[in-house]
Amino acid sequence: MKSYILLENVVFYANHGVVPQETIVGNEYIINLKIGIDLSKAGQSDDLQDTVSYADMYEDIKAEMAMPSKLLEHVAYRIVKRLRGKYEKIESLEIKLSKRNPPMGAQIDCAAVYLEDK
Repeated sequence: MKSYILLENVVFYANHGVVPQETIVGNEYIINLKIGIDLSKAGQSDDLQDTVSYADMYEDIKAEMAMPSKLLEHVAYRIVKRLRGKYEKIESLEIKLSKRNPPMGAQIDCAAVYLEDK
């Protein structure tokens, strides 16, 4: 049985961007995360030690989002590396990092990057 932990539509306000004004004013970002993990033991034991705390993962993501970067690719890569390095139980990881209303002169809800680490 495949099992996952999902963090969906997690919103952050952060200062990422190539344009200098973006690092001053900031923007809203949305993260969707899919963590492949064997949840069978936790499903039987009801013990947090048998899974990965999504509250702890949120704090790790929050810390990475607080560090300004020019590229969404860089931020998403840092998040993947941090989570994979810290939580041994993670078998796979997918992240979508979206920037709301990017300053590109277009009518667009979000620009996003998607990384898959299997």
